Amino acid sequence: MATIFTKIAKGEIPSYKCAENEDYYAFLDISPLAKGHTLVIPKHVEDDYIFHLDAATYEGLWAFARKVAQALKAAVPCQRVGVAVLGMEVPHTHIHLVPLQTEGDLDFRKAKLQLEPAQMQEIANAIFAEYEKL
Repeated sequence: MATIFTKIAKGEIPSYKCAENEDYYAFLDISPLAKGHTLVIPKHVEDDYIFHLDAATYEGLWAFARKVAQALKAAVPCQRVGVAVLGMEVPHTHIHLVPLQTEGDLDFRKAKLQLEPAQMQEIANAIFAEYEKL
């Protein structure tokens, strides 16, 4: 049975796409810690633990995440783009990319933002446009 993230990558469930290639997909987190909080996933591997990925998928995922992070930083003003790999909430490997102004911005215990769909789409479009430039 496909995970919710696999269904998102296949377009079966709508998402705010930020970047995509043949093997990886990036989309906005619907419960973001900050504007632009993006999830990066492998499309074809549903394992829930990043260190179970084969070397090529693991390295490709990080290379894709790096490019998405560069686009994210260009699209969303921030000091840094923080990275977290938790994987407890959805059984599909995913990397969180979170725009940071302070280290405290990467605290998953804090209240999540509630953004309007139009604002989410605007952010996703901005990240996608920057990704396409790289």
